[in-house]
Amino acid sequence: MNIAHAVALAFLLAALPAGAENVKITPVGSHPGELCANDRATIFEDPTGVRILYDAGGTLTGGDDKRLGAIHVVLLSHAHGDHIGDQKLKAVGAGECGNSARVPAAPNSTTAEVAAAKNAAIVMTSDMGSFIGRKVQEIRGKPVAACAQTAGVTNLPVEYPCRSNTHLGGTFIGKAPKAEQGVEITIVFASHANNVPLSLLSEPHRSHLAADDTSIILGPPTGYVVKFTNGLVAYLSGDTGIHSEMTTVVHDFHKANLAVFNSGPSAVNAPSAAHAINDLVRPASVILTHVNEAATENGKLKPASRTAALIKQLKVPAHLAISGRIMEFDGKGKCVAGC
Repeated sequence: MNIAHAVALAFLLAALPAGAENVKITPVGSHPGELCANDRATIFEDPTGVRILYDAGGTLTGGDDKRLGAIHVVLLSHAHGDHIGDQKLKAVGAGECGNSARVPAAPNSTTAEVAAAKNAAIVMTSDMGSFIGRKVQEIRGKPVAACAQTAGVTNLPVEYPCRSNTHLGGTFIGKAPKAEQGVEITIVFASHANNVPLSLLSEPHRSHLAADDTSIILGPPTGYVVKFTNGLVAYLSGDTGIHSEMTTVVHDFHKANLAVFNSGPSAVNAPSAAHAINDLVRPASVILTHVNEAATENGKLKPASRTAALIKQLKVPAHLAISGRIMEFDGKGKCVAGC
């Protein structure tokens, strides 16, 4: 897939009262102070106050999770259960770091619960956006429309959940009245799969597919490039193997200076992940998430972990997605606090 097939989603979001000129990044995992096997969810806060939730997954207690705060935009890289959230956390800290205690989030998903509870814009490819939009409709009892646009501009924060009416090659712009700056979000290619869990489908559809032990595919899997107002350009990899667009699109075109990299062994091992980061994306620093193991104990990296083996091969500073730890990044991709 080349750049023409990527989804460009230019999302200039609401400019709220400005604070420090750093982007705040907060992982939301199963166990406070640790990086655990099921951790996925990450909150990004622009200096203007715009807050973005990326891949809600299964370590939120639901849309009312008190750790979330305000969420203006919900991103979803792909529809696998651990990202769309076919399960939710039973309670913060429940279970073990290697296997948190969760309960079903069917039929709605944690992604839909958050979008419904937070009146958030649903920013993802059209197939996933329509699917999540229908779930939000089931929660709230009214349809979720495409985010309203005037001359190509959508005003945010929205007063109700809306979904970006985008597709491969499409562009979407959102901006608050009187705002001069915003956050630009581009959907980019990922080398993975995108089938939705059967538990989130309607009963007739689920019964029809279960006989062949398969499911439907909600369009292509994706990653994101997010350009913040302080100059930080973050590549959110999604689940992906290595591919050439890490260089041609993410590095050469977007010039990402921070990678938030899914490093679990389902798509990459330590050598391929190191190659992707060191030689293809080439960011100033990287946050390691989606590690699929209890990578820490008492907040410290386990020396014998797969994550530790990867870090030894990296040429750039690596930071762990420790749940509840607020990391701050400047416009050049350098962590200046919390790492």
